[in-house]
Amino acid sequence: MLGKLTEIRWHGRGGQGAKTASQLLAEVTSAAGKFVQGFPEYGPERMGAPVLAFNRCSDEPIALHCHVTEPDIVAVLDPTLIGPAVTQGVLDGAVVLVNTPASPESVRAKMGLKTGKVYTVDASGIAVETIGRDIPNTPMLGALLRATGLMDFNEFISIMRGQLEHKFHGKPSIVEGNLKAIERAYQEVQSE
Repeated sequence: MLGKLTEIRWHGRGGQGAKTASQLLAEVTSAAGKFVQGFPEYGPERMGAPVLAFNRCSDEPIALHCHVTEPDIVAVLDPTLIGPAVTQGVLDGAVVLVNTPASPESVRAKMGLKTGKVYTVDASGIAVETIGRDIPNTPMLGALLRATGLMDFNEFISIMRGQLEHKFHGKPSIVEGNLKAIERAYQEVQSE
């Protein structure tokens, strides 16, 4: 999918890891030699409050320095956020990825989307089973890779392992749990 500028908008709630997912994606794609931006938008900083985060990825330098208003990819970490804010500015042909055990068809109908591709994955369930907590950010990264082809999965996992080992130094069970969550979501994501 890279070559052109790819813009991603993350929708989540405080504590679900939307900001961290955006940062991890930026770190991994940068380490893979891409030009990238990853940044959050802060509103009220409290657990459970709606949170936005953004990424831009390209093979060429990125000159934009503003929020993503017309995303190519929308990742929704909390399905209760589905509504006008999630679909605002979504371009024809966009990829929409939602953390839910529901089918892509039912999510498309709920969102009223006429075009694009809709993907779903039970990222929360995967996170609970692999990490022991309902933090769906890393499973959403795996599903995002499968849905978009943003970069090679094996290269992503290799770089992500290094990032997680640095972040969670001395906590191999957290590293392995997150890697397993990414791999499972990559395999389990559903499309129409």
